Amino acid sequence: MSVHFVHATADEVTAEIDVGPQHHQGYGIVHGGVYSGLIETVASVGAALFAGKNGQSVVGLENTTSFLHAVREGKLRATARPLMRGRRTQVWETSVIDGKGRVVAAGKVRLISLDAGTALAGETVQVKR
Repeated sequence: MSVHFVHATADEVTAEIDVGPQHHQGYGIVHGGVYSGLIETVASVGAALFAGKNGQSVVGLENTTSFLHAVREGKLRATARPLMRGRRTQVWETSVIDGKGRVVAAGKVRLISLDAGTALAGETVQVKR
């Protein structure tokens, strides 16, 4: 997706993409999967930064994305902030704005925090710091 991170802490993550033809669906507007992927990416980075303080890693459990306005070109900026952070789960909320300042998509991502050594898809989780 060519995501460029602008700011990333355990309390807020902001990233941008420059919309191009690779982001379009058949009608020439940004594909919903781009919004969903961008929303999950920024939420996951923030959640991982928080979980890493406890020696944990995170994976997404749920992503709910609402598409509010169609976009054909320009820059999209996604900002994620935590709604809830516990020892085992986190919920992050993300807004995606376009170059005109409109919120064009919004989403919530629920993630689970995994301890080092936890099995995930047949592999042992290694915490990356």
